[in-house]
Amino acid sequence: MEIRRDVFQAIADPTRRAILGLVAIHSMTPGAIAENFDSSRQTISKHIQILTECALLKQTQSGREIYYHFNARKMKEIADWVEPYRKLWEGRLNAMNDLLKEMQAKKTKRDK
Repeated sequence: MEIRRDVFQAIADPTRRAILGLVAIHSMTPGAIAENFDSSRQTISKHIQILTECALLKQTQSGREIYYHFNARKMKEIADWVEPYRKLWEGRLNAMNDLLKEMQAKKTKRDK
């Protein structure tokens, strides 16, 4: 049975986001990744497994070492999906900010 992971659940975890940040800079072995955390290597391996199952990390083998690479193409798919919502909320927040500025200006005029 194949486990299907939700990419948004994967990136919701702060440790996994930190792993993505590390590997985005340069490819790393599981041991090198684990050295950056206080968690056990087994815990970090589980995080790496989840990120790999979601295709956020790709792995290559060089001799006996496995290297994990950031999958920018998959992250772009996520960013493309999120973009319309970002624009929607940015517009709403800008409108709210404009309204607050207008209310503040009216209050200032009234207080004078």
